[in-house]
Amino acid sequence: QVQLVESGGGLVQAGGSLRLSCAASGGTFSGYVLGWFRQAPGKVREFVASIRWSTGSTVYADSVKGRFTISRDNAENTIYLQMNSLKPEDTAIYYCTRRIWTLRTWDSWGQGTQVTVSS
Repeated sequence: QVQLVESGGGLVQAGGSLRLSCAASGGTFSGYVLGWFRQAPGKVREFVASIRWSTGSTVYADSVKGRFTISRDNAENTIYLQMNSLKPEDTAIYYCTRRIWTLRTWDSWGQGTQVTVSS
């Protein structure tokens, strides 16, 4: 059973940057789409970005387009979320997840990492 481990969260001022990482333990990302979701207090979990491992093709939520970049490192079996021009509304717990690229269900989730953006 694969385990997804996020890291890189923290406290940053508005306009700043953070880079989140998600590493796979006990499995690989081959054949999967990897994604980042986030959940703010009192809100539902929402999609942020995804990347297809084999092709590198990416999808972004409109709210983060132009500010966030998702990428992968095949050798390290790790994905990243580079977050620039952060806003207070980006404050949330960020979760890494994966799904088989032909399916809609995200089947494994990390424990989450807190991102807090102060104004």
